[in-house]
Amino acid sequence: MSSMTKLTSAPSTYEDWKVQALEKDRKTGAERWKEQDSTRDFDFRIIRRRYDELVEIRTAGDVDRLIYFFNEGIHGNMGGMGSPALYKRAAFGTKNLIRDFTNELVAALNQIEALPSSTLKKQDKLDLFRRAGLCFGHSALMLSGAGSLGPFHIGVVRTMFQEGILPRVISGASAGSMVAAVVCTRTDEELAELFASDQLNNLFGEMKGAETGKRISQENVRALIEALIPDMTFIEAFEKTGRYINVSVAAKEVMQRSRMLNSTTSPTALIREAVLASCAIPGIFPPVTLAARNGNGEKCAYVPSRQWVDGSVTHDLPAHRLARQYGVNHFISSQANPMVLWALQEPDSDSLFQQFSSIYQSASREWLRAIYPSAMQVVKNIYPLNLMTRTWFNLITQEYTADINILPQQKFYNPGMLLEQLSEEDTQKLVNEGEKATWPKVEQIRICTAVSRCLDDILMRLDGTIR
Repeated sequence: MSSMTKLTSAPSTYEDWKVQALEKDRKTGAERWKEQDSTRDFDFRIIRRRYDELVEIRTAGDVDRLIYFFNEGIHGNMGGMGSPALYKRAAFGTKNLIRDFTNELVAALNQIEALPSSTLKKQDKLDLFRRAGLCFGHSALMLSGAGSLGPFHIGVVRTMFQEGILPRVISGASAGSMVAAVVCTRTDEELAELFASDQLNNLFGEMKGAETGKRISQENVRALIEALIPDMTFIEAFEKTGRYINVSVAAKEVMQRSRMLNSTTSPTALIREAVLASCAIPGIFPPVTLAARNGNGEKCAYVPSRQWVDGSVTHDLPAHRLARQYGVNHFISSQANPMVLWALQEPDSDSLFQQFSSIYQSASREWLRAIYPSAMQVVKNIYPLNLMTRTWFNLITQEYTADINILPQQKFYNPGMLLEQLSEEDTQKLVNEGEKATWPKVEQIRICTAVSRCLDDILMRLDGTIR
């Protein structure tokens, strides 16, 4: 029975949902399935051997064998243990063997970090953890464009933060960039205080100068950004929080490439203007010139000859760029882009129709990528047709799903309402929907990211960076 089947009554908190999910697993027999190693969905024999070996090493306290164990390499999805199919049978979690092996890996990594320098020098620890990080990889959360559905991301992020599973690498496009900036400019203490109150919901629900039911203006967006996001650069945000914020922006000019702004590619750029640019929907809001802080601490134009627009047009979910820059190989998406929600299918769906639909969409994207250069050659000097063609091709050929996808239950929205100011009640409903959509994914995220989160935390403590 699918883990996505509705539970008996509507829970109001994650803990309530968890209690119901565990009870459902007991009644359906999924609890027994979790206790048994055997399954066709992953190589349980090799994982059992590795688990027993690691338990033996740690029990014996053999440091040399423990270090050798990790020098042999640990890999994300070892033996297929990260397969999405393993999280469909039960409402809560997966095979106990996978959970136990993951927890044992985390405990072993912490044990190595705790070794005195007389046993293992700091540089040798760093070398080991960096190799482990390269082998296992890192996880990232990608927040899509969303228009007025942006509060959905708040519910997703709040749940992940409160459950301690929020990755350090976070990207955002358009409305997603606003939520990413809120998170990545605040310490854990500040976020805990913010999420414990209704301040964030109220700000989204009562955007300055905007009337409920009326279309939001760029000045409304600017006022919201100034209320939510501190005036700091990308490098200042990283130094304060240890989180890597990445904001997608698209170039206004046809021949210019889009960018992913962050503390490495654009350390002195100011986050507020980057978010405003990422929210500048072509044809509705004017393009934005980015800003930066110069060597004297003064605000100035950043690449003054260029203007930028909505990042979701070109890189709604910038997986390839995150992979190249941070070594990310595991992606979680909060996908609320109303332009594509209606067409999205879970990549690992069991439905034969959805599998054929996914194959058709993939083939169509590849065909469009192939003809794109020829199409642009035809219209390259015809404005604004060249911009419209580039935008259309980018929208159609992007990948809009990840390894773990958190989606709104409703897939169809009135396009005329997607840039309207929401009432406080509608805002709260979207936040609640984001939370509830995240609950069934929490344990999957927790298990799949436990090792990478541990490695990130260790590397941040030892070296101040995960790269």
